[in-house]
Formats: sequence, structure tokens, C-alpha cells
Amino acid sequence: MLPHCACACAGRGVTRRALTMQKNTGEFVDLYLSGKCSAGNCIIGTKDHVSLQMNVAEVDKVTGRFKGQFKTCTICGAIGRLGETHDAIVCLAKMGSIVPENF
Repeated sequence: MLPHCACACAGRGVTRRALTMQKNTGEFVDLYLSGKCSAGNCIIGTKDHVSLQMNVAEVDKVTGRFKGQFKTCTICGAIGRLGETHDAIVCLAKMGSIVPENF
């Protein structure tokens, strides 16, 4: 078990809403929202081009059909550079009840 597996997946049925930022002149500009690593709990910077975000679909256990919701997991580049991405994803999937504990 990895030491950075202390938190569950970030998105528990995430809903998005439009966020806008407006200058004093009335011009709309893009709003940057930094991400946070689900496994390492660190902030993902703007220049972290190795980081990844993954949406995992929630599936009905009986029918095997998509329920319309998903869980979002983000992994920062520091964990990727350590070669721990696969282990972090498996750990988050176990903690989010996506795969069984004995997987």
C-alpha cells in the first residue's frame, strides 16, 4: 500500500457550473482553477504537463450499464515521475469502491 493513498477520489458525481471572471472594463476573461492531486494531495501547477485527469464511469453491478455519474481522479506529475501512477490509480479505485478490495 502506498503512503499517499490516504484520500478518496475527488469527484463524487461532479457537477460543473460556468465560472466567469470580469475585468473592470467589463471584458470577460478565462478563470484558472488549479487542480489538486487525488493521491498526493498536492496542488497541480500550471506547468505540470505530466499530470493526468481521469473520469471513471459508475456502472450498475447487475446490468453493467452506465449510471450517468462518474468519479474524477487526478494524478500529479511528481507521482508520475516516481513511476507510481499505476499504483496510485489502483489504490484510489479500491478506496472509491470502483474495484473490489482484493483486486
